[in-house]
Amino acid sequence: MVRVLFFLLVVFGLGLGFAWLADRPGEMVVTFQGYQYQVSLMVAAVAVTAIVAAVMILWWLVRSIWNSPYMISRYFRVRRRDRGYQALSTGMIAAGAGDAALARKKNREAAKLISSDQEPLIQLLDAHASLLEGDHDGARKRFEAMLDDPELRLLGLRGLYLEAERLGEREAARHYAGRAAAIAPQLGWASDVTLGEKTEQGDWDGALRLVEMQKAGHQIDRETVNRRRAVLLTAKSMAALDVDPLAAKNAGTEANRLAPALVPAALAAARALFRQNDLRRGTKVLEAIWKVEPHPEVADLYVHARPGDATHDRLARARRLQSLKQNHPQSSLAVARAALDAGEYRAAREEAEAAIRMQPGEAAYLLLADIEEAETGDQGRIRQYLSRALRAPRDPAWVADGYVSDRWAPCSPVTGKLDAFEWRVPVERLGQMIEQEDEIPLPALPAKTEPAVGAAPAVEPETAPAALSAVNQKTVEHDAEPAARVAPAGDGRPPENGEPMRRPDDPGVDPEETDEASKRFRLF
Repeated sequence: MVRVLFFLLVVFGLGLGFAWLADRPGEMVVTFQGYQYQVSLMVAAVAVTAIVAAVMILWWLVRSIWNSPYMISRYFRVRRRDRGYQALSTGMIAAGAGDAALARKKNREAAKLISSDQEPLIQLLDAHASLLEGDHDGARKRFEAMLDDPELRLLGLRGLYLEAERLGEREAARHYAGRAAAIAPQLGWASDVTLGEKTEQGDWDGALRLVEMQKAGHQIDRETVNRRRAVLLTAKSMAALDVDPLAAKNAGTEANRLAPALVPAALAAARALFRQNDLRRGTKVLEAIWKVEPHPEVADLYVHARPGDATHDRLARARRLQSLKQNHPQSSLAVARAALDAGEYRAAREEAEAAIRMQPGEAAYLLLADIEEAETGDQGRIRQYLSRALRAPRDPAWVADGYVSDRWAPCSPVTGKLDAFEWRVPVERLGQMIEQEDEIPLPALPAKTEPAVGAAPAVEPETAPAALSAVNQKTVEHDAEPAARVAPAGDGRPPENGEPMRRPDDPGVDPEETDEASKRFRLF
């Protein structure tokens, strides 16, 4: 459009010029070699314009004839290159679709039509075709050859990294990722692997520098940067607590500022503050995180903030913590543990039972067993609480990639991923996961001595122990609810009221537990 307008302006200008000459008649006289030539000004202008146009046309013709060989060769070269790029494009599509034969065929065509020095994608297509054909050694050689070319170096490192991961060579994979991260920190895969390696090695300062480089390259957002820095600073504070308490305090408080909801960061900051005898700030940090996320480690550290406190002082601190988060199982468990240490067994039992009513768990039943052992020593009730703990839902723990740990760690021990641990309930036991949607009550043992359907036949009192052992074994084999164990009491005769006999120290089965267990099938 601009060229058309420019052409119209030139024509319009020429027209104005000739019109201006036509309105002003005159003559032009030229003397050359004794001859005098006299023409009108209009004719002279037209002649000059024609001569200029003729010279331009003649120059264009001469130049076209002179450059015709180059233009012809260029035409065929461009046509050959277009065919090569078409083959390369088709080959890349075939490689992405998994068509090894077509990818190899198009790779050969592209290599014939285009030089590999001019187009690096030919080497990439060659390596991908080798991978599709199962020639991993050949693919690795091609990736290694790419390392000599600065333009292809990152591509070769990426390919070698993936091959090392496929073979399970983590050290080699980290080596290639480290080289790639040194060249281009903005690469996410290289930075993440290198970050995991530095965390495993305990190089917290190097990991923090790498996170700052990722932030400078706008690779991750601000929230992710703060989270990663908080995790790394927490790990640094934990590592430096015994060596450099001041550095541990600075790192812990900075981590708690960046991630106020991160429990390990608050614990690290509080421990460092307690080590610096700053009890007030440390307790404030623990109280703040307790309001957000009640955690048993927070309660334990809060209660034992002063090692020299008496047991009743620790109980008072536990009740203070409970007032900050009422009607929560962790609050009740914290008070129950402190009350047990203080010898307040009744209060400990009430709080543990309150925690069970809110959220049954292994820890609560085990705590009840400890309370029972400390208060009465009743082995029957202790075994009852222990059996309930075995069937109770599991308590939350630190879980990362299927690995369950009692302590938090900055990275996963399985994959090396940063900030992989989560405080959650691990996978439930198989017997607790399989439950009936409809409530199907299980048959109870008959009171009479006559055998019922699915029950053991009646036996004489002197043969009762052996028969009951067989009944119990059969019950386990059929994955049914275990029946109450019957043992001879007193003179060996069963009671007349039809109830099963028990040992003197066996408290029996809680009716509530029996009703709850009758609503589901268990494998174990």
